[in-house]
Amino acid sequence: MTSSTAFAFAGTAPPTSSTTTPPTTSGPPSACESYYTSACGKSGAALKSALNSIIRTQTKLSYDQVWDALKVTDQDPSNSNNVILLYSGRSQAKSTNGGGANDWNREHVWAKSHGDFGTATGPGTDIHHLRPEDVSVNATRGNLDFDNGGNAVPEATGSRYDSDSFEPRAAVKGDVARMIFYMAVRYQGGDGFADLELNDQVSNGSEPKMGRLSVLKAWSAADPPDAFEKNRNQVIFDRYQKNRNPFIDHPEWVSSIWP
Repeated sequence: MTSSTAFAFAGTAPPTSSTTTPPTTSGPPSACESYYTSACGKSGAALKSALNSIIRTQTKLSYDQVWDALKVTDQDPSNSNNVILLYSGRSQAKSTNGGGANDWNREHVWAKSHGDFGTATGPGTDIHHLRPEDVSVNATRGNLDFDNGGNAVPEATGSRYDSDSFEPRAAVKGDVARMIFYMAVRYQGGDGFADLELNDQVSNGSEPKMGRLSVLKAWSAADPPDAFEKNRNQVIFDRYQKNRNPFIDHPEWVSSIWP
């Protein structure tokens, strides 16, 4: 995000209220200590498997609980009453969540039809890839894969779409890519859900696949994790799911797993 995401977060761990500034964090663990110990020194398929074993240990939320969680994870650092919408970049009142045309709702960045997991507890409620977004913008994105090009998206300046793909605004392209990478590592078919995989295609439909891989890799490289994204990862770990997105902590692991 061009402005709000550049702010540092201050204060201590927030109480239950979702209008309190998210906590200051001590920073992510390094590759070879603490959380990522078993991934140290690995690459390729071995790294992917090790990361899956680490991040699959998590606290799962209900779909209703996601509403309140997003009011904390995506809080506007400049206005504790608001959240920042992912594709739109707009700061909007937390209280306006719902189904109306100008409300915000829960966007599944890995489209829930790609693997047919719906809103079931698990991938359907995993807040590492669920973000607040304007209802109409969310509808425009639908279940499109990610790629460059297309027509301008109303209410989401800098985002574009066409019949088979969606391109988010530049400031969150890397965020989107790293959420997709997380999902492909976290959900590998071993816990009752589909094996989510990346490919270099669009129009994946209901297949448990998402593309375009080459574009997502380029987006991640061009838009590295910023303060907002790092803080979000830490808040999810500390307060909600107790697992992390490894590609926010270590973006270099993208090219190791998907060379």
